[in-house]
Amino acid sequence: MTAFNDLPDAPRAERRPTTDTRHGVTRTDDYAWLRTANWQEMFKRPETLEPEIRQHLEAENAYQRAALADTTVLRDQLFKEMKARIKEDDSSVPSPDGPFAYGTEFVTGGEQPRYFREARDGSGREIILDGDAEAAGRDYFRLAGSSHSPDHSRTIWGYDDKGSEFYTVKVRDLASGQDLEDIVENTGGGGTWCADGSGFFYTRLDENHRPSKIFFHRLGTSVTEDRLIYEETDTGFFMGVGGSRLDDFIFIDIHDHETSEFRLLPASNPFAEPKLVAPRETGIEYDLTEGGDVFFILTNADGAEDFKIVEAPVDQPERANWRDVVAHKPGRLILAHMAFSRFLVWLERENSLPRIIVRDRETSEEHAIAFDEEAYSLGLQGSLEYDTDVIRFSYSSMTTPSQLYDYDMRTRERTLLKTQEVPSGHNPDDYVTRRVMAPASDGETVPVSLIYHKNTPLDGSAPCLLYGYGSYGITIPASFNTNCLSLVDRGFVYAIAHIRGGKDKGFGWYDKGRREHKLNTFTDFIAAADHLVAEGFTSHSKIVAQGGSAGGMLMGAVVNMAPEKFGGIIAAVPFVDVLNTMLDDTLPLTPPEWPEWGNPIASKDAYDLIASYAPYENVTATTYPPIFAIAGLTDPRVTYWEPAKWVARIRETMTGGGPILFKTNMDAGHAGASGRFQRLEEIAHEYAFALKVVGKAA
Repeated sequence: MTAFNDLPDAPRAERRPTTDTRHGVTRTDDYAWLRTANWQEMFKRPETLEPEIRQHLEAENAYQRAALADTTVLRDQLFKEMKARIKEDDSSVPSPDGPFAYGTEFVTGGEQPRYFREARDGSGREIILDGDAEAAGRDYFRLAGSSHSPDHSRTIWGYDDKGSEFYTVKVRDLASGQDLEDIVENTGGGGTWCADGSGFFYTRLDENHRPSKIFFHRLGTSVTEDRLIYEETDTGFFMGVGGSRLDDFIFIDIHDHETSEFRLLPASNPFAEPKLVAPRETGIEYDLTEGGDVFFILTNADGAEDFKIVEAPVDQPERANWRDVVAHKPGRLILAHMAFSRFLVWLERENSLPRIIVRDRETSEEHAIAFDEEAYSLGLQGSLEYDTDVIRFSYSSMTTPSQLYDYDMRTRERTLLKTQEVPSGHNPDDYVTRRVMAPASDGETVPVSLIYHKNTPLDGSAPCLLYGYGSYGITIPASFNTNCLSLVDRGFVYAIAHIRGGKDKGFGWYDKGRREHKLNTFTDFIAAADHLVAEGFTSHSKIVAQGGSAGGMLMGAVVNMAPEKFGGIIAAVPFVDVLNTMLDDTLPLTPPEWPEWGNPIASKDAYDLIASYAPYENVTATTYPPIFAIAGLTDPRVTYWEPAKWVARIRETMTGGGPILFKTNMDAGHAGASGRFQRLEEIAHEYAFALKVVGKAA
């Protein structure tokens, strides 16, 4: 394997012990000083970062550059390969809505999307918003999308130019192409039009980056005159605003990770008082879609762990009037639903595979849209229009490029609209995709999706990139990924471990991977690694584990628990300082995260539980494999100081191994670089590390 030779001395963060006592337990944190005191201001003005912290982060960046300097040519080669698999002048298939169809496109060499619309009478295409033009001269730029008004005369668009996810919202007149003087700052991104297009609803973020207020802005008036529609005073809840497909209702969605509440007001009357649908009840979730004179509601009420669909009259949507339409079926998880004038549609997952179900609203006859591959991904896009028989969905597998279909729900005819192009070429027959089941220690089996080249030997000699997430019920789909082919073509087995904490095998799979069951997430991932070795796909020294955000926490936990079972670790924006973050209720996501992890402020049991696995708290005096940690300076979700502290503690504590590398993107936040090719450069950086670790960097 390729060694990391002749490295300069790694940066050493000064130890400045601070103590904290909770529930009678005193902990010492040597690196708490890396948390900038002015983080609220720094997210908006990165230049205000404390100089000594900036100096340390820059030293870390210099060290990782030196450690990976011999991969410069490889990184460039990887970047060129991945870029060559992207159709540079790609365009989406426009989605019909009234007299127009709306879509996005890229131009050759462009980093940002352009939003366009086409007249359905065939009279031509016009550019609504040019992302490259708007991004010019900015180090970071991310669009929040474009939302056209009901009369198609204007569009709301938003952008973040710091990476901190404080979005500025503007309104563009589509006839002139000019922005109006209506500018709203510090929003969650985007807005929802009222019925007559005279104004829009938006979410404003407070100084702690929490979406605490919904406002209505009347075009042509000062933002200071905006009407407060609703304020959420419980810091434990997220909040957003959206509209119905019929443009009849405005939905205010209030939720945490296990409880939800909706409030409604007519889109035609932005001065109405929001009407409560069903009051929040801990553990009860529900989601609304409009179906003419009824709402169809997806919910886990009444013990429906894997969710059911009910309906209620639009004028009496209270829970007392909910009537079952699609009954709960244990093991069949309903993920999303949509309603149209003649059909009800939902996306479900059973036996770890997704399918789309279409029900005729008049006859109640149902049929399914499904595929035969061993592992695949389905996406339900639906339609912007309500009175239609045609919906849109996407399909892909780990070997099959994405395909976009229009589907006539009445005739059941599929029309292939687009197949993802791979300009440099792709032959699915060159690859094998499989799903294997890894036995967990408690008798469960963990699905693992695999792709590898047909010529890759399965005798334990192949390297493997093993990806995992395992939190918040998020399922990682077995979808087509052109980037990973750069590893697969070099002999890697690319694997996704569908561990507990996601909803891959139903809601219970999620429930058994959170709070008091969180350890299952980590042991499942280790079990997946063990199974891949036992079945000859790879060997432990050649497994590079990868995860980001909560998946980065997974990386920190498994490398503490079983460092000998991984040849390397890639931890992107890793949530590794879990205990300290969950003890700090001023941070943006802390109160809303308590249902997922537990509240260590209020509960000693939760404190002890989190302390038992939090990666930062459990760094041990052992040999660690090479680790590559990545952060974004203005990331409000996983703050830069979490991996900065974690890396410092590992270096101070480890007895051998490494190196421990840490890169901070000084111009980005949680999602990394904002441009599509800039993002490929970051992936190339991570892949070069993986190749170097397993001796394939030459």
